[in-house]
Amino acid sequence: MRRSVSTRLLWASASAGVLALVFSLTGCSGGQQSTLDAVGPGARRTEGLWWLFFGISMGIFVEVMALLGWALWRRRRSRVRIKDGDAVGFISALGVVVPLLILILVYGVGLRDLNALAAPDDEPTVNVDVVGHRWWWEIHYPDRPQAVTANEIHIPVGESVRIRLTTADVQHSFWVPQLMPKTDLIAGKVNSTWLRADRPGRYRGQCAEYCGQQHAFMALLVIAESRPQFDSWLAGLVPPTDEPLTDAEQRGRAVFARSACATCHTVRGTSATATVGPDLTNVGGRWSLGAGAAPNDPGHLGGWIVNSQTIKPGNAMPPQPVAPGDLPDLIAYLRSLG
Repeated sequence: MRRSVSTRLLWASASAGVLALVFSLTGCSGGQQSTLDAVGPGARRTEGLWWLFFGISMGIFVEVMALLGWALWRRRRSRVRIKDGDAVGFISALGVVVPLLILILVYGVGLRDLNALAAPDDEPTVNVDVVGHRWWWEIHYPDRPQAVTANEIHIPVGESVRIRLTTADVQHSFWVPQLMPKTDLIAGKVNSTWLRADRPGRYRGQCAEYCGQQHAFMALLVIAESRPQFDSWLAGLVPPTDEPLTDAEQRGRAVFARSACATCHTVRGTSATATVGPDLTNVGGRWSLGAGAAPNDPGHLGGWIVNSQTIKPGNAMPPQPVAPGDLPDLIAYLRSLG
């Protein structure tokens, strides 16, 4: 009976270890919003720490399983009890000395990486101010005061970008896993971080601090592109006032101007200059609606205008009484922006 219990205990421990390994490795594949698919120097340090901790953890796990198996095997073969004094050296080495050395190693590597993450190794060429709202991101390029957007940050590839973070309400946290560890947005305080992407791409970010009902839909997108593409996009945030519009778009612009839209939003180059909600100057070209709540296509845009609460309950935008005949024109106009 004793042998049976020992065998079952050994098999249960081994099975638990295998399951833990399988579950941990399911998060190791790269992909959108993965810390283990780093494309910048900041995220690579986080990735390196992750693999260090993983290696140490697996080494300790293998050691514990080996010792457990040895102890069960010894117990089965001998009924001689080990005196307490005989195990002092063994326990001191594996229970005190080895853990202390591991903690010193981890502490030293952590301090090194924290110091490296405090600032980039070159001077940032672009400055971006990010303001967190419930539940969206307001983006400013202070070097060009009229360059304002929402939920989308464009950066030039291979160049460091300084990010200044503030919040307009509760605490949020700015996190783009493939580029940089998270940095909190704290009321009454300006925090800063930086980004640098080594290759072009679209990198999803997320608020990493629970901030209320729609915390899950407070996403952002960082788009890394060549310097000419970035400069062109930045210039496009202030469109010319004489840009030609189709008849439907002109009717939609008139609907926008006389509706509640213009009392909450800005469209640069028009009379709409309100700042209650996100700037809509380039809304037609953005990756999503509602900070990741829905795709940015005509159908979802119409649903968002009429009643965004059905898509993102609790957000600050109330249902809009737009006449059915005016809605297609308003959608056409908003789609033309950006």
